[in-house]
Amino acid sequence: MIRVLVADDQALVRAGVRMLLQAAGDMEVVGEAVDGAEAVRLAERHVPDVILMDLRMPRVDGLEATRRVLAARPGARVVVLTTFAEDADVHAALRAGAVGFLVKDDEPERMVDAVRRAAAGEQLLAPSVLRRVVERFLAAEEQAAAPPPSGLTERELEVLALVGTGLSNAEIAEELHVGITTVKTHIAAAMDKLGLRNRIQAAVVAHRAGLVDAAFRPVRPPRGGPGGHPAG
Repeated sequence: MIRVLVADDQALVRAGVRMLLQAAGDMEVVGEAVDGAEAVRLAERHVPDVILMDLRMPRVDGLEATRRVLAARPGARVVVLTTFAEDADVHAALRAGAVGFLVKDDEPERMVDAVRRAAAGEQLLAPSVLRRVVERFLAAEEQAAAPPPSGLTERELEVLALVGTGLSNAEIAEELHVGITTVKTHIAAAMDKLGLRNRIQAAVVAHRAGLVDAAFRPVRPPRGGPGGHPAG
């Protein structure tokens, strides 16, 4: 059962989201918060798997609440809800540590799918949106290109590159002809070694390291390269 916390200042929205998620059968709404301050308290009390966080709430907004929740529980998975799909909102939410972004007028099925994917550790951005977000991150940070991260195995570098193209776990598994569990293991290992909190940060690292080109195509790391195994 996926445990979900819903944070939104509108009672009607909270009620609708609760009914939608609980009807899915594999989800339980463990708490409802009317503002960011209450969201932080309830996240600490109930330890939900996924937090659906409205951006615009009184007292403490969703961005600040996301920062506070993740400071206390770095492994928490926050999916931001908003009425506006502005690039600036997406960038700010992901920089705060959210794993995904949903617009409130999305199809109901998309929210259910988003909660499942967030609980499974996947990103919640279409490749086209990921492209804009990564480009914005790179432009904002203005950092020079870096060599491929050291300490990663050849397969971890390969998976990191595919994460950088926006592929889902299932698509990466199909591309590499391995199981989804194997993909998850490699992603988790790479992110742990690099100190990353979400796949968006992993995608940015992949681009900065030259593992993905400007057309969002993977650049295969050379055998025997940093962290890889010697050819032979």
